[in-house]
Amino acid sequence: MPATTGTASDADAPKGAAAPPARPSKIRRFLLPAAVVLAIAAVLALVYWWLVGRFMQSTDDAYLQADSVIVAPKVSGYVTDVYVGDNVAVKAGEPLVRLDSRQYQATLDQAKATIDARKADIERAQAAIPQQRAAIEQAKAQQQVATVNIRHAEDEVRRYGPLATTGAESGDQLSVLVTNRDQARATLAADTAALDQAQGRMADLDAQLAQARAQLEVAQASARQAQLDLQDTLIRSSLDGRIGDRTVRVGQYAQPGTRMMTVVPVQSIYLNANFKETQVGRMRAGQHASLHVDALAGTDLHGVVDSFSPGTGSQFALLPPENATGNFTKIVQRVPVRIRIDTDEQTRKLLVPGLSVTVDVDTRPAGNSHG
Repeated sequence: MPATTGTASDADAPKGAAAPPARPSKIRRFLLPAAVVLAIAAVLALVYWWLVGRFMQSTDDAYLQADSVIVAPKVSGYVTDVYVGDNVAVKAGEPLVRLDSRQYQATLDQAKATIDARKADIERAQAAIPQQRAAIEQAKAQQQVATVNIRHAEDEVRRYGPLATTGAESGDQLSVLVTNRDQARATLAADTAALDQAQGRMADLDAQLAQARAQLEVAQASARQAQLDLQDTLIRSSLDGRIGDRTVRVGQYAQPGTRMMTVVPVQSIYLNANFKETQVGRMRAGQHASLHVDALAGTDLHGVVDSFSPGTGSQFALLPPENATGNFTKIVQRVPVRIRIDTDEQTRKLLVPGLSVTVDVDTRPAGNSHG
């Protein structure tokens, strides 16, 4: 029995000693495929980076914007009506606010009355001109009659003068003829003066007519201004959009330029992305961009690079830096890049100015990139 027991122990010993080498063999069989998968993944990642990743430029310094318009009156007055509420959509030309228009209507009526008065002045001057022309013709005719009379009187004096000297005619007759000649000369002088006066009156009427026409133009200009002021009491939207920041209320007294509300053209919203100066070297207009709006989790939008700012953001700051003074520390500048958003109407309604966006621009050449 002891021999049998010893033999059994010796037989079991080699089996226990051979079991440990089998465990490393299973680990190697697991690690080898994993290493192959990791190697393939690394190669694919390297290939992707080489073909795509190194051309992608990304920034989270990007915000949605829109060219909003502040609504303000051109004239002063009390607000009588407010036709829109907060956050509502409006169309271009739609009435927004009305001011009290009574004083502007009165000014327009006064301007129209002044126009009528100036037109009456013109008609009066035009009616006087034909009469004055007739007076001039009459004065000319009288002057011609006086000219004929003085010629006859002078001829009579020349003819009777030698006869009176020889005694063939009496001196009294010659005296009468001389008197008639002098009267004819005086009459001619008076008729000439009357003609000059009539012609001067004609020039005066022409000047009055020109003045009345000029005053009519002034009155018409005043009426147009009054008409504009009256029209400006009804404030309309200049573009399509939505109402925001509405502060106007009925009964409020509004001065010209008073901010009443803002019209935001949400349908024309765009993106301003501020890329570092080291990122824009390969950017060109027309390149595609992927947009990740923080407010729309899980939704990726597409866009197209539209244009670049003509200067970095610091150049348009209220107090631009002056790097030529004091100690200098180089700071990486950022260039605003405008990106046009390509999306459907339903998604566009969810976008509002001010939302934060993460942007990835594909700067690959046009032949290798795709939207």
